[in-house]
Amino acid sequence: MNLLILDQAKQDLIDGYRFYENQGVGLGDYFLDSAYAEVDSLLIHAGIHRIVAGFHRLLVRRFPFAVYYVVEENTVVVWAMVDCRRSPKVIKAKLKKIRRRA
Repeated sequence: MNLLILDQAKQDLIDGYRFYENQGVGLGDYFLDSAYAEVDSLLIHAGIHRIVAGFHRLLVRRFPFAVYYVVEENTVVVWAMVDCRRSPKVIKAKLKKIRRRA
């Protein structure tokens, strides 16, 4: 199984890193470590998560973020890392926009 994190998902991670680093020095690194650990777990557990808006959704355990991904043949493609504290309407609109690109 291969893992591909698209640029837009990487940008979501950078945005999350900046937010948490502003909350406390080192918290941004902890966020990235936690998020990447969850993403890495997809190499074993891809496809078992609930489908939301056409994507599988993996909830990050230590932070209120969700990983939205699809499984294409032998590759897990991470499309977005969404902050779950956002309005459900904002999240739904983001996923709809991403889905059009897919």
